[in-house]
Amino acid sequence: MLSIFKKEVNTFFSSLIGYIVIGVFLVTLGLFLWVFPDTNLLDSGYASLDYLFAFAPNILMFLIPAITMRTFAEEQQTGTIEFLATRPITDLDIILGKYFASLSLVFFAIVPTFIYFWTIHKLGSPVGNIDSGAVWGSYFGLFFLGAVFVAIGIFASSITTNQIVAFVLGVFLCFFFYLGFSFLSNFPAFVGTIDYIVEMFGIDYHYKSISRGVLDTRDFIYFSSIIIIFIGLTKLMLERRSW
Repeated sequence: MLSIFKKEVNTFFSSLIGYIVIGVFLVTLGLFLWVFPDTNLLDSGYASLDYLFAFAPNILMFLIPAITMRTFAEEQQTGTIEFLATRPITDLDIILGKYFASLSLVFFAIVPTFIYFWTIHKLGSPVGNIDSGAVWGSYFGLFFLGAVFVAIGIFASSITTNQIVAFVLGVFLCFFFYLGFSFLSNFPAFVGTIDYIVEMFGIDYHYKSISRGVLDTRDFIYFSSIIIIFIGLTKLMLERRSW
């Protein structure tokens, strides 16, 4: 697994992929937080990073499938997946190596946004007038959300040899699991407690829960379960080649 991880990380940072992803993420967030008038933190009058954690998932919804679309689609298209299969590593090692490499790129994209937290912390009146608990909770939620999106993106890449198809499918699945259940819960057919249960299946519900600064084990169980499910599905897709 470690050899696959190193290979994938080297691929990201020996080309422009890693730098473009991190740059696009930070520049887009920076424009929303410091430039655009409707969301400018300097004009809002509040020491808050709510806009960051509201916009970041929507940006990652597109960037992460762009990172993961090549993980297995390219391997299957070029036939190198068969070469990997002959190595003394299991399918799960291959999947986890690629998963953690992609996740590390997401981590490196999120870490520089800590400077936004530091800036708002210093600009508060008085200094430090910001809900630090909610901010750190939101960062945990954002990282777990990114971890789920990576698992979804890798699964999407494993079922096709076309990277564009993998990207589109990855974006759709990320969108559905992030906001789809919230939309479904508003349907008239779901009334009473049913709409609440339907909403709980979505990432957005648990992301907002963690963002309040309360670390609930149910949220961690949810995120872990989704990640495990999609990694398991990816493993099943890879095992098709021996059928």
